[in-house]
Amino acid sequence: MDILLLILGIAGLLVGLAGAVLPLPGPPLSFVGLLCLHFSKYADIGELTLYTFGALTLAITILDYYVPIWGIKKFGGTSYGTWGSTIGLLLGFFVIPALGIFLGAFLGALVGELIGGMGVGKALKAALGSFLGFVTGIFMKVVLCLVMIGYAIAALIP
Repeated sequence: MDILLLILGIAGLLVGLAGAVLPLPGPPLSFVGLLCLHFSKYADIGELTLYTFGALTLAITILDYYVPIWGIKKFGGTSYGTWGSTIGLLLGFFVIPALGIFLGAFLGALVGELIGGMGVGKALKAALGSFLGFVTGIFMKVVLCLVMIGYAIAALIP
């Protein structure tokens, strides 16, 4: 059972890191990986550390939904840009997996604002806000996942 928890823990941490960039729940997957390691005999991760990472995971997961919206609103965008960015991100993931999510979020917001009747200059500004919010969300998730991986490595090394 301990070997299965070790394998699941490592897989959760790594898939979580990938999910920090891809449209997957990255930090929650990494946190589940930490929990698996905690319940195995291979790692000693303290309860305070788990509570801290649990709270950070919850906070960043919630913020990840609001930061791009805030970016769009801060740069003068509307709900057309928000929806366009979301649709563009998903389409971009399937068209050009690595670069498509970034390009899709930007172009989706731009097209959404243009459909909503915004001028090209304002639509570009709103799309930039969407892109900056999206990149900020990814940055937060990647940093948290990397810190969790670092704690896991430290806990696994005797």
